[in-house]
Amino acid sequence: MILPGLLAVLIGLLLGLLGGGGSILTVPMLVYIAGLPVKTAIVMSLIIVGLTSAIAVIQHARRRRVCWKTGCVFGAAGMVGAYVGGRLAGFFMDGLLMLCFAFVMLGAALAMLFKRAEREPARQAGESFCPTDLPWFSVLFDGFGVGLITGLVGVGGGFLLVPALNLLTGLPMFAAVGTSLMIISFQSLAALAGHAQHMTVDWGLTATLTGLTILGSLGGSFLASKISAAGLKKGFGVLILLLSGVVAYQELNAALLAELREFFHR
Repeated sequence: MILPGLLAVLIGLLLGLLGGGGSILTVPMLVYIAGLPVKTAIVMSLIIVGLTSAIAVIQHARRRRVCWKTGCVFGAAGMVGAYVGGRLAGFFMDGLLMLCFAFVMLGAALAMLFKRAEREPARQAGESFCPTDLPWFSVLFDGFGVGLITGLVGVGGGFLLVPALNLLTGLPMFAAVGTSLMIISFQSLAALAGHAQHMTVDWGLTATLTGLTILGSLGGSFLASKISAAGLKKGFGVLILLLSGVVAYQELNAALLAELREFFHR
């Protein structure tokens, strides 16, 4: 329990520092260190990530860093995708889910290492940074896609949401982070509804890890102004890239290939 607890604090710290990305460590931690079944780990990850994001968004809302209209539109599409992803997860074998998770980790690592330049639109003094007109198709399409990933493998999707909000809607980075946390909490709730048919939870362990993650996120928020997030994100991207290879190596074996052949021959 000591090692999962320390990792939960680290995950929260990264969430507070980077506004996303740290939650991608939650499922591997629960599967490989806590020894939980994959679907149980995904459900617990959704609870931990959802509650931590909901607590974190309160701090951003107090500082007026959340665009509610943009978050509700993106979040509504994300909730539909997350529910669908949660239902689909019940039809996947555990090894295949973890293999999908390895690809998501790879995508997150590449996004962190080769991120496009952030867009900071010019605004007049006193002008609201929240957009009045949204690219509806792009927002709904991206929201559904990110939600689908969230529901399927249990990650918050902040590494996709923050740049999407910044590039698609023109939100400055501080508002994209705050708004993404709101969307993540919505998506996590919808994904849990999708997992309801195959949901088993160790509530004691979940509560402990959630508390430690929230504690870490508060520390990360405090340190965010004192540490270079750009350098930290590059280093974290390298770590996630290596871990994606480890997860794929662990799961892509003869037993999984045999199960896949049997599945497709039914």
